[in-house]
Amino acid sequence: MIQLKNLTLRRGVKVVLQNASVTLNPGEKVGLVGRNGAGKSSLFSLIANRLQADAGDLEMPPTWRLGEVAQNMPETSQGATDFVLEGDLPLMEARAVLAAAEAAEDGHAIAEAYVLLEQAGTFDAASRAQALLLGLGFRTDQLDAPVNSFSGGWRMRLQLARALMCPADLLLLDEPTNHLDLDALVWLEGWLKRYNGLMLVISHDREFLDAITNVTVHLDNAQLTRYGGNYSAFETMRAERLEQAQAAFGKQQEKIAHLQRFIDRFKAKASKAKQAQSRVKALDRMVKLGPVLVDAEFEFSFRQPQNLPNPMLTMRELSCGYPNLEAGQPPVTIVRHITRSVMAGQRIGILGANGQGKSTLVKTIAHALQPLDGEFAEGKGLAVGYFAQQELDLLSEDDTPMQRMVRLARESGATGQEAREQDLRNFLGQFRFAGDMVHQKVGTLSGGERARLVMATIVWGKPNLLLLDEPTNHLDLNTREALSIALNEFEGSVMLVSHDRALLREVCDEFWLVTSGGVLPFDGDLDDYQKWLLEVSRANARGLPPPPVPGPAPILSSPAVAAPSLSPKAVARASAPDAKSPGAFKRDNPQDRKQSGQQRNLIANRTRPLRAEVQQIDGRMEKLAAERVKLEAELAGGKLSGPDIAETGRRLNHLNAEVAMLEERWLELQTEIEAITGEAG
Repeated sequence: MIQLKNLTLRRGVKVVLQNASVTLNPGEKVGLVGRNGAGKSSLFSLIANRLQADAGDLEMPPTWRLGEVAQNMPETSQGATDFVLEGDLPLMEARAVLAAAEAAEDGHAIAEAYVLLEQAGTFDAASRAQALLLGLGFRTDQLDAPVNSFSGGWRMRLQLARALMCPADLLLLDEPTNHLDLDALVWLEGWLKRYNGLMLVISHDREFLDAITNVTVHLDNAQLTRYGGNYSAFETMRAERLEQAQAAFGKQQEKIAHLQRFIDRFKAKASKAKQAQSRVKALDRMVKLGPVLVDAEFEFSFRQPQNLPNPMLTMRELSCGYPNLEAGQPPVTIVRHITRSVMAGQRIGILGANGQGKSTLVKTIAHALQPLDGEFAEGKGLAVGYFAQQELDLLSEDDTPMQRMVRLARESGATGQEAREQDLRNFLGQFRFAGDMVHQKVGTLSGGERARLVMATIVWGKPNLLLLDEPTNHLDLNTREALSIALNEFEGSVMLVSHDRALLREVCDEFWLVTSGGVLPFDGDLDDYQKWLLEVSRANARGLPPPPVPGPAPILSSPAVAAPSLSPKAVARASAPDAKSPGAFKRDNPQDRKQSGQQRNLIANRTRPLRAEVQQIDGRMEKLAAERVKLEAELAGGKLSGPDIAETGRRLNHLNAEVAMLEERWLELQTEIEAITGEAG
């Protein structure tokens, strides 16, 4: 277990912990919560032995192995799988022992090294590393790509996979969800639920904490308070504790006032002097309770839009992507054939895995990217407020909040009272930039403070359409609550990309799914989306085609659609005019039947080879699925020797690659069949 006893920790002049004590037991999943700047990351550094306590004791088993996500961005040309493998410290140690034994040409030591390698799981290590990478959203063609070919967010995912690769007794996770999309977040939750060691996690994602933690430690006023339960249970218990503390403080104040009144009244009276002196001593001995002080809630609101065009914007056959940096090459299309409209007052959540094109779509609407094809029409008076993922990195380091607001006021043509410095100060004060903070350099601001500054600039512009791409990455729980309230009170439209499920649930009333190069309506809520993701994962594991995206029910507009179970003749009779009426035609005309039969034969002849190939693929995929089950059972049985385990792992990798290729061909064939059938219709 980990024990902190009367521990004091200072960072410069700031006291992070003051005589703090807490006990954490093996197997517990602990959420460490507290406002931004309270010292949560400093406590992690203390546990990881990067900081030393100023007083008190920290006790932890010396043999425990620590797993932690490194915060530095790796710069190496090493392949992604090999980079993650190096996180498995027992495996690396066993490899080092083998290398030393081979260098010494010591046969006995070499044999012992191979035993260590087998105990460290060397034969399935690569498969385990690749499973982590795939779970965190990497594609199969990226598994061996150089680390330095990935962007910063994906490199942090590599660091997370490397930390999860280590068989650790203690796992420290500091904001592990910041660079994950919803798909990877759901996978990570499942992985952490199965983790058997002691885990400490810092996160501002309420649903993530609720899903994986069973203990909550609150860092507040340099003290650590332990609560049994997840974050929601902590909130309830803390509210009860604060209420009880406030009641106890009130009662003590009443008692103090009563004693003081007696002393003041009778201290000069000889007959009561002894009793008055006794009460003075009682008052001196009393342990004074302090008033209950809690952080002030953060609140802000969006300004009233000047107008609300309806529709806000319309997209017809729109294609989005990026220009190709190679000379003479066509642009790279990410999402195509988008035909959607955004109406006034809509709250749209945009779902989809990383790399599918969510940010590309939002950037195109915000004019950060030019459309590659199709039509894009904006409503008259459209005013967009855009929060981009990289916006925090684009702020000028030497700028200050006040300088930024003065510049915005000038650019917007603000005059008079609205442009006065005091009014700009008051406006920044709504976003917790008070006093000298308005003149503090952006380079010295925290991530949360930068996010609030960007939000302030968006609010200033009085937008009627908000495009928010991961706005909560650096926000604490209080600020996220304030954002949720402000968005619900906002009169314009919202398009939101976020992995914060609490925010998506509270704000959005419909969802778009960006997948397979297109944008589809998703008919369901986030629970339905998570169920669909699970179905997709199971289908992939079994080598089956992915399940269809839940969509809105079709509109039944004709007898042929409304009653699909009727035969063609019954539909014809239902839709034909009465034979006795003028212009009636003869039923079951032989010539019509002949032409119809010829058309069906033509379709059958054109699609026959395609359907035959589909049937062959279905049969092959069934065999591969059965073989996969057999191989996985052999691995799980633990009866294979080292070389056999390696060969089985290689066979599984080849099998998965073949399944992926067959799935792609199956989809191509189905598309061709549907196109031929549609032409005939």
